[in-house]
Amino acid sequence: MTQALSGSCLCGKIRFEISVPVAELRACHCVACQKVSGGAGTVNAAIPSTAFRITQGTPKRYSALADSGRLLHRYFCGDCGSPLYSQRDAAPENVAVRAGGFDNAGEQRITFHIWTASARSWDRIDPAVKQHPGQPDAPAKA
Repeated sequence: MTQALSGSCLCGKIRFEISVPVAELRACHCVACQKVSGGAGTVNAAIPSTAFRITQGTPKRYSALADSGRLLHRYFCGDCGSPLYSQRDAAPENVAVRAGGFDNAGEQRITFHIWTASARSWDRIDPAVKQHPGQPDAPAKA
């Protein structure tokens, strides 16, 4: 079995583990991710919920409609404010874990940029990496 990848919030009160290898990192440049990060957006590992577990502490949750029009739950540390992960209401089988919280993540690279149409002018996106102007799997608009 692969050794679990661990991580935490800034203050260390919340810790988590991922029990599967992280195959890809997605950078999200939507306005909400810019606001929650205070920067260019978020970098996330999309993994099955069954491979993710909180090992210490209890995150707080903020729920709102995402730019895709779907309800998104964002989990964070109530003490230091660190964003930890998000989960779509309609897809509880998956979580998007914030890669900045990983301990000793090893060699990982961003493999996909989403919501590039919302990227800030000062945000450098590698043109060699796959990109999408919005949410690739967003529901069709009626």
